[in-house]
Amino acid sequence: MEEKNQSKLNVLWTSCDRQVALDMVFMYCLNSRLKGWWQEVSLIVWGPSAELLNRDEELKKELAKLRQAGVEILACRACADRYGVSRELEDLGIKVIYMGQPLTHLLKEDAKLLTV
Repeated sequence: MEEKNQSKLNVLWTSCDRQVALDMVFMYCLNSRLKGWWQEVSLIVWGPSAELLNRDEELKKELAKLRQAGVEILACRACADRYGVSRELEDLGIKVIYMGQPLTHLLKEDAKLLTV
C-alpha cells in the first residue's frame, strides 16, 4: 500500500508573478489531477499570491478549473488578512485558515511540498 504522503502533492504558491501562476502553478496542479500524477493535490495560497489572485479575473477562472478537477485550495488567513482579501478568497471557495501550523506539520512529516 502506498503511503499517503507519497500520493499527495502540496503546492505552496507565494509568487505575485501571474505568468508563474498560469504557466507553472495552475498548469501543474490541474494536470496532476487530470492525468493522475498525484492522487491528491493541495494548493496553498500564501503571501502576495493572495492579492494577485483577488485582482486577476483570468486567475480566478483558472482557479475554478482547479477546484472542479478536485484540487484542494487553501489560503493563509494571516496573509489574506494582511492584504484585506480574506472574504474575497472565501467567496472563491477557498478555505482560508491560519497555515503556519499546518505547513510546519507538512514539513515535519516529510510530505511532498513544491514551493513556487
